[in-house]
Amino acid sequence: MRSALIINGSGFTPCSDPCSSLTTLLREAHLFDAVHETFVDSLALEKESVPDLILLRFPRDDWKILEACRRVWSSVKTFALLCADDEPQNADIASALIEVDDFLVCPYQENELLIRLTRLFKSFPHVARSLLTREGCDQLGAVIGDGPLFRQTLHKVSLLARSKAAVVISGETGSGKELLARAIHYQSARKSRPFIPVNCGALPDELFENELFGHIKGAYTNASSAEKGLIAEADGGTLFLDEVDTLSRAAQVKLLRFLQRGEYRPLGSSKSMVADVRVISATNTDLNRLVEKKIFREDLHYRLNVLSLSVPPLRERGADILKLASHFLNVYAREQGRPTPSLSEAAVQQFLEYPWPGNVRELESVIQRAIVLQPAAVLTPDDFSLQCVAPQNPDAAPFRKGKSQAIGQFERNFIAKLLTTHGGNISRAAKAAGKDRRSFQRLVNKYALDRKSFKNA
Repeated sequence: MRSALIINGSGFTPCSDPCSSLTTLLREAHLFDAVHETFVDSLALEKESVPDLILLRFPRDDWKILEACRRVWSSVKTFALLCADDEPQNADIASALIEVDDFLVCPYQENELLIRLTRLFKSFPHVARSLLTREGCDQLGAVIGDGPLFRQTLHKVSLLARSKAAVVISGETGSGKELLARAIHYQSARKSRPFIPVNCGALPDELFENELFGHIKGAYTNASSAEKGLIAEADGGTLFLDEVDTLSRAAQVKLLRFLQRGEYRPLGSSKSMVADVRVISATNTDLNRLVEKKIFREDLHYRLNVLSLSVPPLRERGADILKLASHFLNVYAREQGRPTPSLSEAAVQQFLEYPWPGNVRELESVIQRAIVLQPAAVLTPDDFSLQCVAPQNPDAAPFRKGKSQAIGQFERNFIAKLLTTHGGNISRAAKAAGKDRRSFQRLVNKYALDRKSFKNA
């Protein structure tokens, strides 16, 4: 049984951090089976009951608590939280920090605190699930479930974490690709180094090189100071390339050069720099198909896709859907300060039959909306904005297939016509279609259309 002791000094004033209660936070994260909180005046230092962690939230000049704890529990791990006015700037505080295993200065992020504590105990993968789920409800749900498909996925995550090779994670939108990338990172030998996510779909071609490699002072107009790029920030850790399929051919070439030798050159610099970075990519598109269509470079694909991980869509996870729904009901009911509602039998059936095109992210949104708008203790299908799902009928398969093909053909022709009209300019074509650039780019990739072929059309 792992236990934690949170100690408040006398006259403690809560620091400005986002945690309403550290005790609740540590319990909900399942880092510790028992969490106790006490004031220094009532602290009973008994050798017989030794906690695994002492978490000290210090006001000014109360470092004597640390000395008392160390005298009795010399081998216990200690972690300090410093109030905003206690930043380690003077010799006394700096000296005291040498005695603790780790510390954070308030205000801090909950996930950063949990990451630090997890590193102290190195108890993956059990803690990894709890830790990683603190980073957002869409990601939180993605590690819940024990269905056969998802168990296989989690098992493969632990295997991939042992390697240094590049990984491509494929799966539908909202299925939890970034969370699993983080799980690979935080179970690997690189867990103490940064995890840097990059949304490739949001990076224009003209900014890609600067964002990735950085620049020196005077590299271009308004470059008044040197800035590190994302690769430098990720040195020793992991660079996560989300929506890697949206990279332009020019950006692909620049990325390939770095992957081949681990060298890069900041904009305006005449010297190459070296970075030790593991690259994990994610895509909701078939990269092999893009390679065949000459949209994605074959040599880059080989560099990125050394190892692979496929994330199952929510509709294939069976009873995990209900476990996720139960989790989100608890999360958002607590957020709204109300008792957790239950699902009616009809709602349960609806959840199991619904195809969930938006996966875990859609399920979270549906639950959140119902919790906010519906005060009922039992939620029925009418409380969720889901389309009615007809019973499975084998005779209807040809009709559905024909309908899907017709829609696909319409979409492809429509996109091709817009690209022809606007000379292959994605931004203008997206605007004409009434869609944002990223969504339009996904459709272009989905139908393996090369925008360059429309420039002279």
